[in-house]
Amino acid sequence: MSWSAALSLALRALWRNKTRAMLTALGVIIGVASVIAMVAIGAGAKQRIAEQLESMGTNSLVIRSGTVTHGGVRTGAGTTTTLTLDDAEAIADLPDVVEVAPSVQTSAQVRHRGANWGTAIQGVTPGYFRVRSWPLSEGELIDPAQVAGAARVCVLGQTVVRELFGLVDPLGETLVIKGMPCRVIGVLTEKGATAWGSDQDDAIFAPITTVQRQLEGITHIDRIELTTTGREGSFRATKEITRLLRQRHRLTEGMDDDFRIYNRAELAQTSEESARVFSWLLGSIASVSLLVGGIGIMNIMLVSVTERTREIGIRMALGARPRDILWQFLLEALVLSAVGGLLGIALGLAGAGVVARFSQLPVDVTPVSVLIAFLFAGLIGVFFGLHPARKAARLRPIDALRYE
Repeated sequence: MSWSAALSLALRALWRNKTRAMLTALGVIIGVASVIAMVAIGAGAKQRIAEQLESMGTNSLVIRSGTVTHGGVRTGAGTTTTLTLDDAEAIADLPDVVEVAPSVQTSAQVRHRGANWGTAIQGVTPGYFRVRSWPLSEGELIDPAQVAGAARVCVLGQTVVRELFGLVDPLGETLVIKGMPCRVIGVLTEKGATAWGSDQDDAIFAPITTVQRQLEGITHIDRIELTTTGREGSFRATKEITRLLRQRHRLTEGMDDDFRIYNRAELAQTSEESARVFSWLLGSIASVSLLVGGIGIMNIMLVSVTERTREIGIRMALGARPRDILWQFLLEALVLSAVGGLLGIALGLAGAGVVARFSQLPVDVTPVSVLIAFLFAGLIGVFFGLHPARKAARLRPIDALRYE
């Protein structure tokens, strides 16, 4: 019997029991839709994490003050005052370092006419905005001359602009920070919250020397952010910076580092791996629905074999070979799973679209996930349809004709 004839017989048999065939395919439909929707949500979450990490810079390092020990008591991270602007300049000369941005941070209640707002005050250099990939919305950024002269100028984040100025243009206005007047020269674009929920736009940026000398009265810095030649360069730079700072801070062998280096490339690798595992977990959970659909196909096909035993006997008596019977029932199972797969794809795409439209969850439907779900549905049909098909093919004609 030809393939076309076997397929025609299979389609006619399914059409005679349309309702049962549709209910049988329902399990596959739900399974494929679940796989596509879940994988799309997982891929979207992975993309969101990648975007957040990219905004921080995966080829960047952060150096912070370390701990200090007095009488065996360790006072915690950030308590030493050994990092200086000279350290930052020395780090800038390392081969894998592209840009260096030292900074100090404090907080203050800032006043402008009748309004006031408590916010973070960041003392930075011009390289800070390049390291953070933070473009300007209007005005101008801090320049080297203003850093050298400890100028009383500042650049505002969008949250500070909203709270202190509302709809008024802040450029040229004067803020009062801890009694020091500071002229607004620029406004940054909105950057949003970090992955940990803190508002990056709720900050005022002034020359680092201004914050050191006129606001805090210090000579040390809190942290150094820097970019490297790439992800691999960040790992090399970590070793080079450790060696350099230990030498500059006169730390002998056996002494603990008085600084901490945070490599965002390591964070990126960990986050990407977590997102990948999350995507596989969602896909695996959704695949259980496909297995349940396959079991449903097998059960219904076994019932169909029992109901059509006399038909099978008559066909065998008329010359049908066991493999013809096998292919007919196998094709019925394959058609059920294929139709269920196509309808499941449509339902999955619609479900992913609904999630993307009515929630803040990111969704990313990829052709690969759709193709894999469809092929998996076909394999499920073949696998679970094989047992009923073999059972039908092994019937003896005389026993099948006598079946009541």
